[in-house]
Amino acid sequence: MTVLNSPFESPIAAVSGERKIDAPQVAYVHIPFCRRRCFYCDFPISVAGDRARGETSPRMQSYIESLCQEIEVTPNLGAPLRTVFFGGGTPSLLSVAQVEQILTTVDARFGVDPDAEISMEMDPGTFDRTALESLRKLGINRVSLGVQSFTDEQLEACGRTHRLVDVHQAIEDLQAVGMPAWSLDLISGLPHQTISNWQIALETAIAFGPQHLSIYDLTVEPNTVFHRRYTAGESPLPTDDQTAEMYRLAQAVLTQAGYDHYEVSNYARPGYQCQHNRVYWQNQPFYGFGMGAASYTQGQRFQRPRTTHDYTDWLQTYAAAAGQLDVEPITERDRWLDRLMMGLRLAEGVSLKQLVEEFSEERVEQLQKCLHPYRQQGWVAQDGEQSTVVRFTDPEGFLFSNVVLIKLFETFDTP
Repeated sequence: MTVLNSPFESPIAAVSGERKIDAPQVAYVHIPFCRRRCFYCDFPISVAGDRARGETSPRMQSYIESLCQEIEVTPNLGAPLRTVFFGGGTPSLLSVAQVEQILTTVDARFGVDPDAEISMEMDPGTFDRTALESLRKLGINRVSLGVQSFTDEQLEACGRTHRLVDVHQAIEDLQAVGMPAWSLDLISGLPHQTISNWQIALETAIAFGPQHLSIYDLTVEPNTVFHRRYTAGESPLPTDDQTAEMYRLAQAVLTQAGYDHYEVSNYARPGYQCQHNRVYWQNQPFYGFGMGAASYTQGQRFQRPRTTHDYTDWLQTYAAAAGQLDVEPITERDRWLDRLMMGLRLAEGVSLKQLVEEFSEERVEQLQKCLHPYRQQGWVAQDGEQSTVVRFTDPEGFLFSNVVLIKLFETFDTP
């Protein structure tokens, strides 16, 4: 597999025996509004209704004003942004003017590199070609399209508002405006989904020609409609063995079609890995803005309140404190676990040499002992120069990665 060089190298360097954390070069912007809540969703969203649009919703505009206020009072730690990611929710419900307002505020506060990757999550049926053309002029150069399924029956069963005709129109519009990069999101393990119709979904996705695909296995989260209706692994949901076979099938079909399986749930044509998300997986610092958004700056992790009311209240305190977060820095143990939990999601794995430099040889020796039975089982491989890179095998290691990660957490879950 070809693993592309990332512009984001490790942010942690040993300087006179101390850790140095570089300034974040990426920003996540959370737009919480959705027309309705999908039946599997437990994200921090705000239901706006089927007719809601940014240009006609005072509630959306009020949120944008709060969001921009948060951006304006957040300390600039010194580096221009190389990625900006609009996530949600459904960011494509915003007006072009609102997206411009946010980008202008971000650029004024932090600076945005002229070659930055600027991504936006969009749902079919929530935008048209005219809006896309305007967004391209603003600098949006990557779109993550939330298709989820290619059958109207499954889309309806998930509570999605779009249908297959909207998918076709959205892709046609993305291609017509020359969007430089776009990705399709699909979900496996849906109600009544079979191996055969999952294969058809994969082949359909390939035929559309996206540069990137995100394949998510359905998780039945508490307090969702699916949680009230279904039990994981029981009909009409596929069994665990069936969802495992769907994972293997996706890996086989997509890699044969020329996509690199570069992360547990993500595939890309060479040159089209999502640079923003790589920052998370490489455990590097990032800004986060908006309701429910997480950030990792100056050795501190923080998640904002998950409701608009609580977020607004928090923002008043945050603004009064000139953007200073009153949270404890993460511990060395937490840094170690984060480094493993995130880094092992990538096909390239983690460098044992870097782990020794960042932490200690004793920790790495303990890690090696913990991973030994999984190497024997074929889930973990060790390669690279002098076998200094540890990674999950593909697909079996990725498929059972949670088993290994839980064991790592149990092993190192001591102060």
